[in-house]
Amino acid sequence: MIEVENVTKRFGTVVAVDNVSFTVKKGEILGFLGPNGAGKTTTMRMITGYIFPDSGTVRVAGYDIFENPIEIRKHIGYLPEDNPLYTDISVMDYLEFLAQVRDIPKEKRRARIDEVVDICGLGDVLYRDIGELSRGYRQRVGLAGCMIHDPEILILDEPTSGLDPNQVVGIRELIKELGREKTVIISTHILPEVSATCNRVIIINKGKLVADGSPEELSNMMSGRASVVIGVRAPKEEVENRLREAPFVESFAETPSGEEGVLRYRITPSDGAKATEELFKLAVQNGWVLTELYRERVSLEEVFRQLTTSEEG
Repeated sequence: MIEVENVTKRFGTVVAVDNVSFTVKKGEILGFLGPNGAGKTTTMRMITGYIFPDSGTVRVAGYDIFENPIEIRKHIGYLPEDNPLYTDISVMDYLEFLAQVRDIPKEKRRARIDEVVDICGLGDVLYRDIGELSRGYRQRVGLAGCMIHDPEILILDEPTSGLDPNQVVGIRELIKELGREKTVIISTHILPEVSATCNRVIIINKGKLVADGSPEELSNMMSGRASVVIGVRAPKEEVENRLREAPFVESFAETPSGEEGVLRYRITPSDGAKATEELFKLAVQNGWVLTELYRERVSLEEVFRQLTTSEEG
């Protein structure tokens, strides 16, 4: 559906996007992540044809960005971060205007407007001026506008920025619903939103692609350094001495167990260590009663932090 091939974009001496390549298949909801200035918005603007790469190319629905930019725009609905809207007209007038701009035949406009109004939940505000609406409703108007021509691809830049928690949930559910029929790319700083809505994540840092996979795959990629929690019934001095001596333990800290007589520790394993297996063996060898033993899941926030800070070197 989308092919980004060896794309580079410079602004003066600054390399905003540096030889980035990836593909997005039909039906994927892709979270596009990166720190401020990483190149996310620049990449999305190149996909939409708003700007062109200095080298490499982008293909959307089989069309090349240099050869058929107008055709590509017919397949894409783009909601930029600042969500530009005409605030002194009604929602209905705004959608009618966009339907004309998008060359939707006059006899089909009302049916299409009714469809996006229903999808985006705008029925109660259809004849109110956009300037009177809450930020959450304005985001819904922006989504309806970028969907008016029924594109196969939606590119949404910070779609929940500035919304309150209830509004975030509403937009998040709407995006998941849209993802059942369309390809969706979301750029956001709200990482729990990505975990909740996206089936694939790309992380870009300093213009370079540093990770690509499902949230679970990225978590597993970092799991070798995930903390391991162990709970045992055993003499405290003995347990801590054995943990200090163990080559697979980099560090450990006691945490509350909530159970009388049980010692509980959060352990940072050494690089490459199979800490869970080794801790089980250690407990058996020393006759400790094992009450719990598990590896903590690495959150997407931790994956993001490790990949972007380490890349900054």
